[in-house]
Order: sequence, then C-alpha cells, then structure tokens
Amino acid sequence: MMKKLTLIVLCCMTYLFCIGQDNMDDALAFQYYQQGKYQEASILLEKLFNNTKNDAYFNLYASSLIKLKKYEDAEKIIKKLIKQSPQNLQYSMALARVYQEKGQTDAANKMYMETLNKLPADEFKIREIANQFYSFQAYDLAVSTFLQGRKVLNNDKMFTYELLTIYRFKKDKNMLVQEYINALPEMPELLPQAESVLSTVFEDNADYQLLQAALLKKIQKDPQTEIYSKLLIWQYLQQQEYEMALRQLIAQDKRIKDDGSILFNAANTFLTNKAYPTAIKAFEFIISKGKDNPYFLPAKVEMIDAQYQLVIAGQFDKKAIADLAAAYTSIIDEYGKTAQTIFALKKLAHLQAYYLDQPENAEKSLEAALAISGISATEIGEMKLELGDIYILTQQPWEAFLVYEQVAKQFENQSVGNEAHYRSAKLSFYQGNFIYAKSQADVLKASTSQLIANDALNLSLLISDNLQSTADSNALKMYADAEMLQFRNLSTKALAKLDSIAIVYPNNSLLDDIMMAKSRIYIKGNDISNAVKMLKELTETQTTSIWADDALFTLADLYEKNLKDVEQAKIQYQKLINDHPGSMFTTEARKRFRKLRGDNVGT
Repeated sequence: MMKKLTLIVLCCMTYLFCIGQDNMDDALAFQYYQQGKYQEASILLEKLFNNTKNDAYFNLYASSLIKLKKYEDAEKIIKKLIKQSPQNLQYSMALARVYQEKGQTDAANKMYMETLNKLPADEFKIREIANQFYSFQAYDLAVSTFLQGRKVLNNDKMFTYELLTIYRFKKDKNMLVQEYINALPEMPELLPQAESVLSTVFEDNADYQLLQAALLKKIQKDPQTEIYSKLLIWQYLQQQEYEMALRQLIAQDKRIKDDGSILFNAANTFLTNKAYPTAIKAFEFIISKGKDNPYFLPAKVEMIDAQYQLVIAGQFDKKAIADLAAAYTSIIDEYGKTAQTIFALKKLAHLQAYYLDQPENAEKSLEAALAISGISATEIGEMKLELGDIYILTQQPWEAFLVYEQVAKQFENQSVGNEAHYRSAKLSFYQGNFIYAKSQADVLKASTSQLIANDALNLSLLISDNLQSTADSNALKMYADAEMLQFRNLSTKALAKLDSIAIVYPNNSLLDDIMMAKSRIYIKGNDISNAVKMLKELTETQTTSIWADDALFTLADLYEKNLKDVEQAKIQYQKLINDHPGSMFTTEARKRFRKLRGDNVGT
C-alpha cells in the first residue's frame, strides 16, 4: 500500500513539474516570437505543440518557420498533420500560406478556396479562421470567410461588427456603406457610430454621393424604414444641402406624425450654419401645425430670430424689415413687456435704430426694457451699452459717454465693463480725440477677453501709425468720420468718405485701413464679390499691415461659407497659419483647415 501511495505521489509531482515546465516554455516562446527570435521560438513552440496538439501553438510554430523561410520543413510537417487530421482547417490554411510565401500563388489560392468551401456551421470556428487570415494581413480572405460564414449559418446579420472593422481599416468605402445600410434596420443603435465612422473615412463629395445613391435606392424599395431617412438627412447636412435635408425632414415628420421636435432641432442646426432661409421654412412648417402644438411659440420666436439674422446679414429689403419689426411688436403686445419678451424689445430697438431710421423709437424701446423687473445686472449693463450706441445715433455723444463710463465703473474688470471701456474709446476716436482714445485702448490691450484685447490693439496701432504728420492726422480724422457714418449704418456715405481720403490727402498712410473698412462695409451689404476683391488686394499688397491676419481669416471665411470654394478657403487658412502663427485667428484657422481637408477634428 505504501509503495502504491509513493508511486501516485511521484506521478503527480512529475505531472505538475511538466505543467510548470510547459508554462515556462510558453512564456519564453511567446517572448522570443515577439522579439523576432524565430529560431529560438520555433524550438520551444514545436515542443509545446507536440505535447498539447493546441492549434494556437501550431499557428505560431508554422509562422516561425515561415519567418525563417524554412518552407520545405514547414510544408513537410503541415502535410503530415493534414493526413492525420484532414478536418482541421488550420493546417490547410497554414499550407496555403507556405505556398503563398514560396510564390506558388495558384496553389495557395486553391487551398484558400477549399478552406472557405469547407467552413463548418460553427460560429466560433468561422471566427477563428477569419482571425487567422487577419493575423497575417490577408484581409480580403478574412472578409470572404465572414461572408461565407453568413451563407453557411444562413444569417445575413452575423459578423457585422467584424466586417465593419475590416472595411473601415481598409477604407473600403463602398462595402462600409453597404454594411451599415444592411445592418441599420435591425441595429438602429449603430447610427451614431455610422455617422462618426463615415465622416472620418469620407474624403470628398463623391463619397457622400455614394452614400446618397445607396440610401435613395433603399428608400425607394423600403420607404417605411425610418433609419434610412435619418442617415440621408445626416448626409445632406454634412454636404450643407440644407434644402434637401428640410425636404426629407418634412416628409419624415408627416410620415411618423411627429410633434415637430425633430424638425425643430434640425431647424436650429440650420440656424447654427447660417442657412437662415431654410431655417425659416422649417419653423413655418412647425407653426402651420397650429397653436396647440408644443413647439408653436418656440418656433415662432426662432423664425422671427432667423428673419432678424437675415436682416443684419443684409439679405432683406425695407418692407421685410418693417414686417419683422411688426412681428416683434406683435409679440410684445400679445405677451406684454416682461422678462420673457425682453428679447423682442432688444431686437426691435436694433431694427428701429439701424434699419428703420427710427433711433428715437429705439431709445424708447430700450428704456422700456430697462424698466422691466427681474433682469440680471449683466443684462442691464449690456442693454445700457446698446442705449449708449443709440445716443450716438441721436446726436447725444455726451449722454453716450456717460452711459459707457457708468457701465465701465459698475463692471470693472468684467467683460461687460471692458466692452464699455472699448466703446468709450471708439466714441473718442469718432470725435477725433485720438490721444484719449489711444490711452483707453492701451489699457484694454491687457484685457482677459482676446477679442477686446485684439480690437484695442488694432485701435491703438491705427492711431499711433497715422499721427506721424499733419496730413496723416487730418486723413485719420476723415477716416474716423467714415467709421462714424458706417456705425450709423450710412454705408454709401461711408464709402464715399473713404474714397475721398486719397483725393484730399494723396500718399496718406491709411491705405490698408481703408481697404479693411471698405471690405467690412461690402460684407455687411452682402456685396461678397467686392469684399473678396478688396481683401485679396489687401492680403497681396499690404503684407505687413496690422489687418493682414484679419483680412486672411475674413477672406477664407467668405470662400468657405459664402462662395463654397473649399480649395481657396484652404489656401487662405494655410497662409494665415504659416505667415501669422501668433494671430488670435490661427487656432480657429487651423481647426477649419483640418476640417476642410477631411481630418477627424472631433467635431
């Protein structure tokens, strides 16, 4: 009995030692393989495979022999294994790979096809074989394995994630589109991923057209599959085809009998992208649902706001502006002068002051808004600044100055206060008090607001650069008059004043400033052609101007958003990045350039 027990103990110890030894060999073999020491790895892997008959060891062993170019040894060993286990497809694949490495492509392809034709109806085995192909970068064969696996398993929805991963890696846009379209009806949760991946992979308009064609074909066959419409709408938005997106959104709204929420959110996307006419149509459709619709009032407010944006973009005529003012007045009459309608009072005042030539009425509208209770101190400060601007229009510069100084003192070292200081400096500039204006601007150059600091720096440099002689000082006074005229929205008179400077004071030092001022007037009047012409002349002839970086960014923005000329926009953004690395516009220019180039910016 004692002898039997001793024998059992010895056997167990031997078994445990062997396991421990195998584990040590396993780690060492893997380490050798990772380090590219294939000779050392092959010795250990051969031993491990012979002991365990584990396919994982076999695959690494066969791969080591191939890496060492021991093709004859590998072929001999693998053929022997195939005879022993003809059903093991791993061996057939390994032999095919040996043929491929030896340059015997036909023999390799024949064996690969035989492997695919013998795929078992076993999901795990199919994944294993596909992963094996993937491991030695035979991506097309990995795809073929998954597609054949679908046939074997009689399930077209299997292996979706694996195929999407391979198609994305290969940048196979056509198959990526097809796979998403096939998967989305039963896996709608994939939609955000599809949008993110496609926006990363797609490089130009042709790619989006590929998606559009595939979606329209599907929608024609299956119009009730809502997920296709959602992806198509996204595609139109990506291509900035807002009218087409709206058409699909309205059709979708009618089809699913929506309450307008989807369309309302999309309309706000149109607003963000400055597609104001499209946004207005969207809001009008929501309003047509009637006053009982939960989005009726929000849509009405947003529609009027979109019309307001069109006005200040110079795209509405006088009658449309009057109608818009009437719409704001209607809201105020219907809902009263409250904190909820203060937005209407403020925008009505802006229209009255700058577009309807009614500055006195604008003054009354803002004074009425300031009398409303329950408004934050900051909002009161902002409205007082607007009131100060209107005092300038009504020829009350002293009143304007007092309001600016009051706000500046109340909100010292805050953004509203800094804005008040800047407007006070600009008013002094308009009046020809250049020394005081420059002193104020010099203080603001250290402002925490980059925009105000940049504006203050430009104002300071404008003054200091153009007070070198009596002629330049007088020219600067004319320039200040022109800016005041433009502030009062008298664009024609402002342009005439700017053009007259060179006549009265030839060879003055304000050429670049005049070009920039005229470009702004053209942009405000929606005269994009003349704006581009002026900015191009400035960027090409006035390269050392304080306005050079502003002009490049503005020019690029016009090419991108107004003229839809992506290539020219990229050229101008790139020039800004290269020539003015310290500009406040450089970061935004770099972001926009990358987006136009097709980089994934994380937007």
